[in-house]
Amino acid sequence: MMNTRNKILLFFALAVLFLAVLALCVCLGSVQVPLRESVSLLWHGMLGNALPESVNRSIVLSIRVPRVLCAALMGAALSLCGAAMQGLLRNPLADGSTLGVSSGAALGAALSIALGITIPGLPIAGSAVMAMIFAFGSLLVILGLTWGIDRSFATHNIILIGVVFTMLISAMLSILIAFSGEKLRSITYWTMGSLSGKSYEQAAVLLGGLILFGTPLFMQSRELNAFAVGEENAVHIGVPVRRVKLTVLICASALIGICVSIGGSIAFVGLIIPHTVRLAAGPNHSRLLPLSAFAGAVFLMLADLAARSILSPIELPIGVITSLIGALVFIAIFYRSRKGGVR
Repeated sequence: MMNTRNKILLFFALAVLFLAVLALCVCLGSVQVPLRESVSLLWHGMLGNALPESVNRSIVLSIRVPRVLCAALMGAALSLCGAAMQGLLRNPLADGSTLGVSSGAALGAALSIALGITIPGLPIAGSAVMAMIFAFGSLLVILGLTWGIDRSFATHNIILIGVVFTMLISAMLSILIAFSGEKLRSITYWTMGSLSGKSYEQAAVLLGGLILFGTPLFMQSRELNAFAVGEENAVHIGVPVRRVKLTVLICASALIGICVSIGGSIAFVGLIIPHTVRLAAGPNHSRLLPLSAFAGAVFLMLADLAARSILSPIELPIGVITSLIGALVFIAIFYRSRKGGVR
């Protein structure tokens, strides 16, 4: 166990690392802004000081800062959801993308774009609500299909059905794209994941979602630790299994839906980050959940930096970067879990 002094030092080190990565991502890109100038612009911007109009000011404060904030918040949310789902299902292959929740959310948000569904006064809320509804609906379908063939809810059956469901949703999404007409370009690019053109309002929505739905996930750390020894044992030691399951699945689905509605389909973040953190920090969810959120924020900020810098001035969809990394790690995790045996 870490003492209070070590916890403070760790928190300080992580905060410094986070700020360093944030500053790096704000400075670099197709147009490089000197670090000193970037820090000065950020400082004066936070204080609300009036700054003279300049190209660098617009790049840093109007374009890069909200984009980097969205990347950090989205990475934290997706990693937190992945860690909670993996703990609940006791399987390192579980996360929103492998269970089909992300695909369902993508279909819901794409439908809102294609049909022009909006909420008056809240232009981005229509896609967010549709994504949340479809994310949770997808989860219910997957669990219902699993119940029909295996009432023990074996995790490998949940994952296999999730993969098949993802294929079905992908086919439906392709049909939607084929009939989307003039909205084809925006839907197609959006389904590959992109943080281009994000705003402070969208960052605020992500922050609100993380507080509203992420806080209950953090509060389930002790219960998720109990799930590690099996549901029956968790019941015997007084864990309200059904309530914990509903809390984790509902909050994770809602949070994934919000992320997908804003950034599109960004796969594998919730798979590879929690698994890597678990290898480094152990399975205790009181450490795993916050460290996964932190690592996810740093990872997605760096992935977004790579997406807009590798082929500059051409910008790659961020989903391409995370999928390339995630596919390789997924294969390694799957091989490792098959070799060791998955419960």
